[in-house]
Amino acid sequence: MNLSRVILAVVFAVTSASSMAVSADQKNNKSDARFGQNIQLGPRPYFLVNDMEKSDLKKALQQCSEGPFYKSDFSIGHRGAPLQFPEHTQESYEAAARMGAGIVECDVTFTKDKELVCRHSQCDLETTTNILETNLAGKCSVQPDLGSETPYKNVSCCTSDITLAEFKTLKGKMDAGNRNAKTLSQFMNATASFRTDLYSSKGTLLTHRESIRLFKKLGVKMTPELKSASVAMPFNGFTQQAYAQKMINEYKMEGVPAKNVYPQSFGLEDVRYWIANEPKFGKQAVYLETLDVPEQVPAAITKLPSLAAEGVKIVAPPMWVLVTLDANNKIVPSEYARAAKAAGLEIITWTIERSGLLKNGGGYYYQSITDGIKSDGDMMVLLDVLAQDVGIMGIFSDWPATVTYYANCMNLK
Repeated sequence: MNLSRVILAVVFAVTSASSMAVSADQKNNKSDARFGQNIQLGPRPYFLVNDMEKSDLKKALQQCSEGPFYKSDFSIGHRGAPLQFPEHTQESYEAAARMGAGIVECDVTFTKDKELVCRHSQCDLETTTNILETNLAGKCSVQPDLGSETPYKNVSCCTSDITLAEFKTLKGKMDAGNRNAKTLSQFMNATASFRTDLYSSKGTLLTHRESIRLFKKLGVKMTPELKSASVAMPFNGFTQQAYAQKMINEYKMEGVPAKNVYPQSFGLEDVRYWIANEPKFGKQAVYLETLDVPEQVPAAITKLPSLAAEGVKIVAPPMWVLVTLDANNKIVPSEYARAAKAAGLEIITWTIERSGLLKNGGGYYYQSITDGIKSDGDMMVLLDVLAQDVGIMGIFSDWPATVTYYANCMNLK
């Protein structure tokens, strides 16, 4: 952490507490209060800061422990707050807003009657809802093979298998499914050990338009992700272009300004469609990069200037693509990060708080810096490099309180 950054953070936290209470509280929390939102972060950010090794960054983060805390667009609720709440449910979204997420995500897919709903995948109902415990299980694309020792190995239940009315009868649960289970109970009760089922008794599913109305009520901006269809398109006459347009139309119908919406897709054609046909929304369209292993990164770097040339403003690769380790195992910006900035592109990244305990290196999201990860506290070190050295404009989190805490400490809006 460089000296100027430390000075900024400490001075802001120590000498500006009262002015922060005025400026942040009045300028930011005034809008939060209007929506009944008193930002609360809980104990986790403090745990992570305390878990850090001694450093100037740790001291800076400790100095702002008493807040006040306010909403930040730097903090993006990934599917809400799915570390502990069933993803893409009203309860998960409300938790994200309470933790100061300034932007919240609805992944958008469609039902059999071509209505838009919030689900991470078109075909994930068997792991994210109670559909297998209902009569709607008989409508699943791939039903359980009850003659097999592992009847749920290949089960697949899609939103396009059921109507909107049927979808709304389901209840959201923590995303999990034991594919080797012998019984339905074993399949359903498979939540990862670093998550919890304590808040899954009531997972209220939402349509896309219902999510918009909720987000307006909560006073947050919106980042809908148009999901790749799992069925052949066109679907009963519903083309990919009509799908992309319908998503935007629902924001227009609900009176949401384009400046409050960040439409996103892993499909470059969707982003191109918005740029060409909905330029106000396309201006903030986010191209999500599908990058799973290091071998895919060079081609992605080569493509960056052409993306900028055709009007893409924001790219969103996974976290690991933006960072690497130097000779001293210090986290530093990657070649991709430098190339994206050189091309004039803004950057959003994903997903922090999605890996459980980091004692073993963090897995997929931390694969480029595994040798530099020693504890959960290193999450804050990574976050600092992404914010200050890479210069990202925001980050998705499964527990927005962590990012909100950092954003408040560093006076990020």
